[in-house]
Amino acid sequence: MSIVCAFCKGSGKDPFRILSPISACQVCLGRGTVELAEPHTSCCYCRGFGVNPHDGRLTCPVCWGKGAYSLEGESTTCPQCDGSGKAAEGHLPCSYCLGKGVIGR
Repeated sequence: MSIVCAFCKGSGKDPFRILSPISACQVCLGRGTVELAEPHTSCCYCRGFGVNPHDGRLTCPVCWGKGAYSLEGESTTCPQCDGSGKAAEGHLPCSYCLGKGVIGR
């Protein structure tokens, strides 16, 4: 299934113009959309924005800038981070659920 690229918001251009104003988005490679398998859910670490919440110019380390990720099988809220996707001790993704906020059964 195709969804709008969260990193470039569907423009297909690098939103931060790091290489040049016309360079393609490094997440969707200029297409404006990304492919994700069903079922998928919004990334709780970046809250669906696709941008690392602690360094606004880098892609999210959990969803890699897509803003969402595919779920595999049944899942439940991560007991370590309580679904936030963030480690309690800092600005890193939860190491138990890898920043997804959910774990498989």
